[in-house]
Parts: sequence; C-alpha cells; structure tokens
Amino acid sequence: MKRCVIFDLDGTLCDTSGDLIAAANAAFAMRGHDIRLDPAASEDRATALRGGRAMLRLGFSRVGEVDEAEVDAGYQPLLDAYERDICRHTVFYPGAVEAVRRLRARGDAVGICTNKPEGLAEQLMTALGARDLFDSLVGADRLAVRKPRPEHLVESVVEAGGDMAHTVLIGDTVTDRRTAEAAGVPCILVTFAPAGPSVADLAPEATLDDYADLDAVIDRVLAR
Repeated sequence: MKRCVIFDLDGTLCDTSGDLIAAANAAFAMRGHDIRLDPAASEDRATALRGGRAMLRLGFSRVGEVDEAEVDAGYQPLLDAYERDICRHTVFYPGAVEAVRRLRARGDAVGICTNKPEGLAEQLMTALGARDLFDSLVGADRLAVRKPRPEHLVESVVEAGGDMAHTVLIGDTVTDRRTAEAAGVPCILVTFAPAGPSVADLAPEATLDDYADLDAVIDRVLAR
C-alpha cells in the first residue's frame, strides 16, 4: 500500500501569521475596537496559528473581559478580511515545497489536513501556486467535527489514496499530536513554528528542525 504523508497547514507548511493578524486587526477596526495585534510579537504569531477566534480572544483579553458575543460578531469580518488579502505576507517555510516534491517523486501520497476553512485553504494554496502538489486537502468545515478528532485526518488519507497503516502526520501543535494519537498514526512536530523546540514535550515520534531532513525522519518513524 502507498505510504502517505499528511501535513498541517498553518505553522507547519506555511507561516500564515502575518496575514492572519492583519485580518484580525481589520476585524477589530470594523467592529470599532481600538485593538491591534503585533505581527512581530511571538505570542501574537503563535496565537494567529491557532485560528481566528483565538486571535480575537487574545485582543479582547488585553482590554478587559472577553465577551464571546463580540468574538462571534468579529469572526466573519475576520474571515472576510482574510479572504480579500490572503497571501500578502504568507510564505512556505524554507525547504517545504522541495520536501513535498521529493516525497511525490518517490511515490508517496501527500495531503493537507487543516482546521482552516477548506475554501480559504484551497484559495491560499492556489495563490501560492502549490495546490497541485497535494493529492488531498481537507479543511475544518468538510466534516461536522474538527481536529483533534481523527476524522479529518482519515478523510485526507483516503482522498490522497494512502494507507492509514503507513501514514505519518506532520504538524506543529498539541492539536496535531492529539489528532495523530486519536488516529493511531505517528506524528512529527516541526520546531521552527512559534512553539519552537518545546514541541518535544508533547512526546511526538520525532521532531523536525529542517525540511531538508524530512525524508530521513519519515523513513525512521515509519520503520518502527
């Protein structure tokens, strides 16, 4: 059966924090709040990679109590702002595209499993000129549940034509670690996202410091 490598998107394949923070700031302004997140601040960047609602909660927490009704009200304006300007600052992490090309060249199935809305994930990968590198792309709204439930990961493997018994998930957060555990597949966590080397504390099967080493790390993990 075909081996399968599934990637998380935000914080794993791409640094999307700059565009996400810009969208959050636009949403705050549209709602009349004098709040701004800082794209250069590590806490703000890390929060951005956890999603829109997390960014809104962070901003509101800095000026008082978090009102979930305001979080809900700001979420769609944030998504709208992000959709309008989704790829101004976003870049692939160094070596990511080359690593995906190597995996495909050796016959591995490759996919994306993300908690980003699927339409936005499709839009972003197309804007980056990389959608055709992935055999599957499964976003948060494809199913009624989200990561760390395993269903999205299973769906991405099936769509890619892979085999769950020979699958590895590449991610950057505890959500990815728990998703892999729930699905019964090994997990490799990258150390170049905002969480840094601390991801080792989540006890993944391996960590990854550089995409140049991805092939060897996958081989080692799947050989266990």
